[in-house]
Amino acid sequence: MEPDKNNNNNENNENMTTNNNDDNSGGGLVVRVSVYHAAQDDPKKNTALRLGRRGFVRIVKKIRFLPKRAIVLNPFSELAFSPADRERLESFGLAALDCSWEQAQKVLGEHVRGTSRCLPILIASNPVNFGKLTKLTTAEAIAASLYIAGFKAEAEKMLDIFSWGHTFFELNQRFLDLYATAKNSEDIVKMQKTLFENNSSHK
Repeated sequence: MEPDKNNNNNENNENMTTNNNDDNSGGGLVVRVSVYHAAQDDPKKNTALRLGRRGFVRIVKKIRFLPKRAIVLNPFSELAFSPADRERLESFGLAALDCSWEQAQKVLGEHVRGTSRCLPILIASNPVNFGKLTKLTTAEAIAASLYIAGFKAEAEKMLDIFSWGHTFFELNQRFLDLYATAKNSEDIVKMQKTLFENNSSHK
C-alpha cells in the first residue's frame, strides 16, 4: 500500500522516534530496531514507547514503515531466532510488533514482509507477567534477540532503563548464554526442549 500523497509529511513525522521525553541518553545501538506500535495499552507503561523516547528503537504507527528485509519477531513462526540470524540483523535490522497476540497474528499474516523468527522460551521479569514463560514485553523480546545474536552489552544497556531490567538477565542468564552458542534454529529447539524437560522433571 502506497502512502497517501497528501499525508506524507504528517506520516513521516508521526513515525519518527521521539526523544523529547525522559532523558536524552540515546540508545547508540549497532542494530537498527523498529517497532510497530498499535496503541492498545497505557502509553505511560508501554516498554516500546519508553525505548523509543530513549533512542533505542524507531517507533512506527503504520505497518508499511517496518523494514521489508528485517528479522521480524513473530511468535507464530516455525523457525527460532538464533545466532545464525546475526548477519541479517546487522544488514537489515530487527522489527517487533507492539500489540496483542490476536492482532499480531492478523498483521503478520496479511501485511508484514521480512524474515520471521520466534524467540526461544524465556522467563518474563516484567511486573505484569513476572515468572511466566514467553510472556515478555516488547523490550524484553528485543533485548533477548540482541543478546542471543551476540550484542550482549547493547541488550543490557537497553533493559537498564527499567527498574526490573536486571532481573530479566538474572532469571534467564543460563538460557540466554546457552542459546547464544547455538548454530541455527534446530539447535535452539533442541536446547530449549532439553532445558525445560529437565526443569519439569525436577519439580
